[in-house]
Amino acid sequence: MRVIWLTTVLVTLAACGTSPPAPPTRYEADGTVLSDSRHGPQLCANVATSLPPQCGGPDIVGWDWNTVKHSARNGVRWGEYHVVGTWDGARLTLTEPPRPAERRDAPVGRSDFATPCPAPPGGWRPVAPAKATHEAMEAAIGRAERLPGYAGSWLDQSYLDEIEGYDPDDPRSVERYANDPERLVLNLRFTGDATAHEAAIREVWGGALCLSRARHTEAELRAVQERASKEIKGVHSASVDVQAGRVDIGVWVVTPELQREVDATYGKGLVVLDGFLKPVGS
Repeated sequence: MRVIWLTTVLVTLAACGTSPPAPPTRYEADGTVLSDSRHGPQLCANVATSLPPQCGGPDIVGWDWNTVKHSARNGVRWGEYHVVGTWDGARLTLTEPPRPAERRDAPVGRSDFATPCPAPPGGWRPVAPAKATHEAMEAAIGRAERLPGYAGSWLDQSYLDEIEGYDPDDPRSVERYANDPERLVLNLRFTGDATAHEAAIREVWGGALCLSRARHTEAELRAVQERASKEIKGVHSASVDVQAGRVDIGVWVVTPELQREVDATYGKGLVVLDGFLKPVGS
């Protein structure tokens, strides 16, 4: 019985040893690929719109300009492509031929700047129309920025959804209808009791107003943004979202391990990572 038992163990170990390794994760992205006199083909998340354009990012292994349509000027080659490959932490190695980019840049929805306060009876409207002007709005924001606990501001222009024929892609339509101080809602956010600042704001602003509470001041979020941009490896963009009360950091690839490390360093939810390269099929 002992011999049989040992043989079973050996067979089991042998079977485990022959298990094929898991294939490496493949990533995909739509973006600009550019090469110039200083570097070979690189993937870009941000592009300077000069002619020729300028940008930089991780090297792409296996790229051949002769196999893709592209633009060229003054020794610079570039184009917009959908790329798929494996990632080693610094370079993207192509696993299939690139093809034209699939990216569709949708305009930011007005609902993204929604007002968290409940609408008053009768809806949002000025309480003092004579002070619902562009100048008054700028003065109100300037005053809010100097008040203790200031955490950010934005304009809710959801009234535009009710205007038939409004086209956010038409500059004339935007100029005619958008940023109407008599119809928009000025949102101001503070730490602590936000409503304690209402009297100071109402001295200069008579339009619709929402005062809401935040966990962090805008200055605190800016400080975290600066720190995270220096401490997190592979950052290509960084911004503050005052509505969500967080810092958004763009990196090339987000792994669960990296997000856990960021949460442990800055606090869960304070710094949110966004990977430019996404796992295929995600």
